[in-house]
Amino acid sequence: MFRGVNIINLDSKGRLAIPTRYRDLLSEHCDGHLVVTIDTDERCLLVYPLPRWEDIQRKVESLSSFNPASRRVQRLLIGHATDIQLDTNGRILLTQPLREYAKLEKRAVMLGQGHKLELWSEDHWIERRDAWLEEESTMEGPTELQMLSL
Repeated sequence: MFRGVNIINLDSKGRLAIPTRYRDLLSEHCDGHLVVTIDTDERCLLVYPLPRWEDIQRKVESLSSFNPASRRVQRLLIGHATDIQLDTNGRILLTQPLREYAKLEKRAVMLGQGHKLELWSEDHWIERRDAWLEEESTMEGPTELQMLSL
């Protein structure tokens, strides 16, 4: 559903325009109802259409709260999950805590990831992307990656 890299600007209030190519999909699939939460491994935000988020939330809630790793994920993902509505101009308003977590200021990168979007500060995205590209190609990955032909 979502793919591609988009450079976008945030205004002083924390609003950003969703790229036009995603707006119709979001209107069609979730009537512009989104959930934004933090990524627990990287300093970026995850943007989900509401129905997709509801599936994720059910799975996260079903994890044992007695397992420290599960409890950590529950607290971080669900605790930071914020309902956001696409406005009539195709913009969303990010809360201050979400912007602070991802270090979002003026310029950002919206990255399509299939059923969700990732939102990165432009500087952090470039830094991480370049680091990933510089990693040795001999790194061993899961068998599924070894079988993938691009």
